[in-house]
Amino acid sequence: MSITVKIDLGYEFDVKAKAAEVFDVLSDVPTSVSHFPKVEQLTDLGDGVYKWEMEKVGTAQVNIQTIYASKYVSDKAKGTVKWTPVKGVGNALVGGHWKIVDNKKSTGVTLAIQGEIEVPLPGLMKMVVAPIVEGEFEKLVEKYIDNLILRFGGEA
Repeated sequence: MSITVKIDLGYEFDVKAKAAEVFDVLSDVPTSVSHFPKVEQLTDLGDGVYKWEMEKVGTAQVNIQTIYASKYVSDKAKGTVKWTPVKGVGNALVGGHWKIVDNKKSTGVTLAIQGEIEVPLPGLMKMVVAPIVEGEFEKLVEKYIDNLILRFGGEA
């Protein structure tokens, strides 16, 4: 028995780095992911598909490890990096996109993430567990953004 926790996050921020540099970092999946906290392993499955294995969170008795794969497609002309969930890998489906806009003196960055994480707990636990899982995921993404902002010379 398991429960499904839905994730839907959106962020917008401006950084000092040039749009080309921001695109180069965000479109290079291993480089981008190196800024994401608590990634135990990132595996290149080929053809733009990467498998993410997050560190286990929780206690020794009750813990959750999120594992999923996404296919990445970058379009420099449009300033986008998109990823779509790959079914059948791990316990989550995660998709989303980066949008990079050259504002001349700064670079505008938009991040959207949608996902579903299967947590192996009884349905009765959903009211307790869902907000915790959502909160943890949100904290990781916010730390990721903070790390990228530092990488790009700060917010503009």
